[in-house]
Amino acid sequence: MLCCIGHLGRDAMEKPTKRNQYMKLLADFSTIGITLSASVFIGFAFGYFLDTKVFGGRTKPWMMLVFLLLGVVAGFKNLYLLAKRKDL
Repeated sequence: MLCCIGHLGRDAMEKPTKRNQYMKLLADFSTIGITLSASVFIGFAFGYFLDTKVFGGRTKPWMMLVFLLLGVVAGFKNLYLLAKRKDL
């Protein structure tokens, strides 16, 4: 009995259903907003940290702007790599 259950589960894993394909696409595309916002926020936070804590406000707002721009570039790079994938 246990052998049959394992075999049935393996067949279900090998044959992707339409619902499983839709869920995978939904998961892939939901990462777009998360990666864009996270990279922008991380760039902003790192630049703000450098401006206030490391340089004591002497470079304010330049480090924040530079790293915010780098965060935006990194987010769009990740978006480009996601769009370039062949399995979507």
